[in-house]
Amino acid sequence: MKRVKVFIEKTEDGYSAYVDLEDTTLNYGIIGEGATVSEALEDFRASYEDMKAIYKEEGRDFVEADFEFLYDLPSFLQYYSKIFSFAGLERLTEVNQAQLSQYVQGYRKPSKQTVVKIQNKLHHLAEELQDIQFV
Repeated sequence: MKRVKVFIEKTEDGYSAYVDLEDTTLNYGIIGEGATVSEALEDFRASYEDMKAIYKEEGRDFVEADFEFLYDLPSFLQYYSKIFSFAGLERLTEVNQAQLSQYVQGYRKPSKQTVVKIQNKLHHLAEELQDIQFV
């Protein structure tokens, strides 16, 4: 089974999940759309199953895939904005609130170094949260 990257991005109408069309791993393209990330992923998975059925019906070879879902940073920040405030993210990541806002608004694009820094800090927080136990 092939491992394929699926990109999750904010659109004007909601969210989109898609396989990069320049990636030639698959012999088909699929996309999912929805008002939320969950809806877009559900639509993406349904599109995959629909494509699989079409290929079978037509007697064509279908390349099975295992998907790795990736956010672009602005879409992640916007989607989780009701959970993570820019002030909280600034304290966690040491990236200025104004800079985070500019990423979401599309005024600036984060450098690879900044993306990795934010990702690592969020992963560290997730690890800490997994260890929490209440009495």
